[in-house]
Amino acid sequence: MKLKLSVAILAMIVSRPAQAATLTDAEAAFLDQMVIASVVLEQRCDGYEVDGSGSVQLGARLLGSPDAAMAMIDAYAAAIKARDGESYDPAKFRPEVSDAASRTFRHVRTDLIRNPKRACAEYGEASVDRGLLRRY
Repeated sequence: MKLKLSVAILAMIVSRPAQAATLTDAEAAFLDQMVIASVVLEQRCDGYEVDGSGSVQLGARLLGSPDAAMAMIDAYAAAIKARDGESYDPAKFRPEVSDAASRTFRHVRTDLIRNPKRACAEYGEASVDRGLLRRY
């Protein structure tokens, strides 16, 4: 009986990634852009702040509606909270968002740490151009 239970649990664990949803191209693009902007802010690149309405507008253009944009923003927020060990709304958490955001975050953060002046300017200005950040 214990062997059957162990095999069943192992099968559930192994099959979980296969069952995970994938991001659409539009979702992945919007998520990458949000992550880049958040890393610019997290690394304290001078002169940038969040442009909340611009973020929703960009997401609506890419995803088709403001509601879809807000759902992706909420999923990213839940992923951040989950990673930081904070409480989050499990209904908004999407493992595929968390996984993709983590990969992009590591890549951009590494670039910002290696060459902060160049990377802050590149990523910051790209985020301003997209409407996710604004200069102050």
